Amino acid sequence: MRDFVDGTAFNHEQGNRSRKLFAAVVLAALDDAIADDKKYGNGPEQIARWARSRDGREVLSCAGIDPNERVVSGLMEFVGKGVRTSVALSREESERRQQAEAA
Repeated sequence: MRDFVDGTAFNHEQGNRSRKLFAAVVLAALDDAIADDKKYGNGPEQIARWARSRDGREVLSCAGIDPNERVVSGLMEFVGKGVRTSVALSREESERRQQAEAA
């Protein structure tokens, strides 16, 4: 029984690591689309094309994100704002948003 519990815990941990890896791929795709948007002006279309592709749907699913049309529109909106993922996920940006909403 103990071996079963250890194996289950190990598999669960491996699954979480895998999800985080695929989430990093999604963040990289967002950053690439933001760069394309700044350079060519077609970032939202690029991320939508990727998210609707077979590979994009597979990566989103492996990251634990349901690849539906609502997600695609959310990704497009995020790219349209032009804020890099590292900045958007930072504590300073979160605090700035909270202050802006309070004002």
